[in-house]
Amino acid sequence: MAGETIPYCGPAPTPDTVWTSWNFDPFVIAALLALIGIYSAYGLKGRASNLRFSAAIILLVVIFISPLCALSSALFSARVFHHMLLVGVAAPLLASVFAETRSGASRFPVMVFVLHTAMIWLWHTPEPYAFALSGTLPYWLMELSLLFSGIAMWRAILNSQTGMGTVMSLLLGSIIQMGMLGALLTFATQPLFEQHFATTMAFGLSPLSDQQLAGLLMWVPAALPYVLFAILRFASFLGNGSGMERAKP
Repeated sequence: MAGETIPYCGPAPTPDTVWTSWNFDPFVIAALLALIGIYSAYGLKGRASNLRFSAAIILLVVIFISPLCALSSALFSARVFHHMLLVGVAAPLLASVFAETRSGASRFPVMVFVLHTAMIWLWHTPEPYAFALSGTLPYWLMELSLLFSGIAMWRAILNSQTGMGTVMSLLLGSIIQMGMLGALLTFATQPLFEQHFATTMAFGLSPLSDQQLAGLLMWVPAALPYVLFAILRFASFLGNGSGMERAKP
């Protein structure tokens, strides 16, 4: 197409070239090294913290450096999977590392939930999505707004001072809003993301089936981190309550 732009992650690969399509952008590598430096200087140490931070770094490498980045130029479903890892796994890992002992993680949990929800819906609608793929700066505006709004919400969820009801509301609200967006994408009768019209067939998917796969990923698998944490938090709540009952004379 005339005037077509190449997305930040590079031109859409084919099945034969995807595994060699790594992104060794010096900016990304420098940013990851800077993040490691910040963690080293932050003062939070311990085996659990180190493991979570290492997992977060490995995940960011997968998201931004591995062939998943290039694959997201070809498939909208890969982009959605990319964002699922970013906000549902990397964000809580980073939030737990950098805010696990801080009492003021978020004093406005509803506001950060609304902000994060707005970012998810904004960047998965056709026109903002097209803008995000129009250049490097728009791409990073999308990625960083998703990541940092996700970290802000997970800090509120993980903060020990956030009430149980608020935590469950944030988790349930996240599951519902992503499920609604996923359902809209799944049941759409026509493909909405022009950037992938010519890039999906090489992977055996029509643009519509690629979009429907993206919707299913957002509808079901994307909810799993939130469901898992809700179960763990509720189990911890019950355990603490039982312990308190046993401690009574």
